[in-house]
Amino acid sequence: MQDQTNAADSSEPLRLVLYVAGQTPKSMAAIANLERICAENMPGKYVVEVIDLKKTPQLAREHNILAIPTLVRQLPTPMRKIIGDLSDLEKVLVHLKVGE
Repeated sequence: MQDQTNAADSSEPLRLVLYVAGQTPKSMAAIANLERICAENMPGKYVVEVIDLKKTPQLAREHNILAIPTLVRQLPTPMRKIIGDLSDLEKVLVHLKVGE
């Protein structure tokens, strides 16, 4: 088992969860932007899960999601959240702590 204190320096992939609500333009933009950002800036170093809150609305309350789309970086810790369509590349990279 790997020591989690050095998760940011290790080869552990970034674990990201994107919460959306159906096929809305903002949700679709967030998915496309996230795919592009990850492919260009973290190739092979991420795992993305997309959760549609229209299909599983109880997860919004369980995971404390107040707005959508919301991107959650689960690993490495600490957990971080970014709200919006992820169109601001610099903001996303800063929040994900990519390149540090």
